[in-house]
Amino acid sequence: MTLARLKHLLPLALLIAGLLALWAFGLRRDLSWASLSRHQAELLAAVAARPVETGSVYIVVYAILVACSVPEAAIVTVAGGLLFGTVIGCALTVTGATIGASILLVVVRSAFAQTLDRHRHRIPEQVRIRLERDGFGYLLALRLVPLFPFWIVNLAAAVAGIRLAVFVPATLLGIAPASFVLSSIGAGVGTILAEGRTPDLSVLFSARVLLPLLGLAVLSLLPALLRRRPGAHA
Repeated sequence: MTLARLKHLLPLALLIAGLLALWAFGLRRDLSWASLSRHQAELLAAVAARPVETGSVYIVVYAILVACSVPEAAIVTVAGGLLFGTVIGCALTVTGATIGASILLVVVRSAFAQTLDRHRHRIPEQVRIRLERDGFGYLLALRLVPLFPFWIVNLAAAVAGIRLAVFVPATLLGIAPASFVLSSIGAGVGTILAEGRTPDLSVLFSARVLLPLLGLAVLSLLPALLRRRPGAHA
């Protein structure tokens, strides 16, 4: 194996090492409502004592979870609202999630560059042209609607060849609304956890939340849809 190939595989190896560390230290096991309930008092005390340091740790942990595609990120988002409040918790979550998703994109492209190049020709040329021209709108629409698993969208963006300069702002803006909703749930979840109950996150999929998000998704696709009209300029 060439040195260049080893360099391409290094990011993937680091990501796998991070994933193994999550399991080795039991972090994945601790991502539960019961664990958050048990530790909320000490976590709140830590945030009150060192808000900047704990906020930084939160961003790093969230980025690692997203980069490793750990599905319990919603619990951490709610925890962010509980610990830092709705606005700051949302900002920290969006920052960590965007960093983690960007790391995953870079890792996939670096480790599987040759495979992606070999199979990218299977994407029809017209689709590739549209993704290059309107990739921001398409990715933003997918991010806005919480029906699509976050990690699948990350991998799809890597396969489609969406540039990092497009990926980052579309992710940052697209995940903000749902993150705000979950953070606002977290801001008032302390009593529910103290009583041993589980927060109801189904509000994220209720009509009053999902319909506005769908509307925003359609608006983000509007430029691409207008360009596809008969007679419209490419």
